[in-house]
Amino acid sequence: MRDKCRLHTILRLPTGIFSSAGVKTCVLYFNRRQSTDDQEIWFYDLRANMPSFGKTNVITAEHFGEFEELYGDDPFGGSTRQEEGENSRWRKLSLEQIAERGENLDWKWLRDESDDPDDDIINPDEIAVAIMGHLRAALDEIEALSEELEEAPILEANA
Repeated sequence: MRDKCRLHTILRLPTGIFSSAGVKTCVLYFNRRQSTDDQEIWFYDLRANMPSFGKTNVITAEHFGEFEELYGDDPFGGSTRQEEGENSRWRKLSLEQIAERGENLDWKWLRDESDDPDDDIINPDEIAVAIMGHLRAALDEIEALSEELEEAPILEANA
């Protein structure tokens, strides 16, 4: 596919913007390959140190303002771009660096202060184990609540 298309930008979206909680999503920007000079992929991390979004905390166009500015005017990713340092949300990797990472495009360079241990899991087997652990914990909580409700005295309303 690299001979026909060029992946030039990856936007890491915050968790919770789709209906399933905890779903991690990226937007991949492709265009038809124009030359072989394209040797880098730009990343914008809108996930690290961001609140979790959902029905009560919706993501808005303002959240994308900096990304749009840094992305540039060319919709095909050809605008002149510049990194803003290690602590910036906007960084790039060369194709050589990506190859060294085993072609893994899930790059996290910002220290996320949310400290969710599940954020560091990338192996599908480990993800499945984490999901099972969360489901077991939720079932335990439901069972405990059910037992409490069964033991609670039933109060009748006075007419």
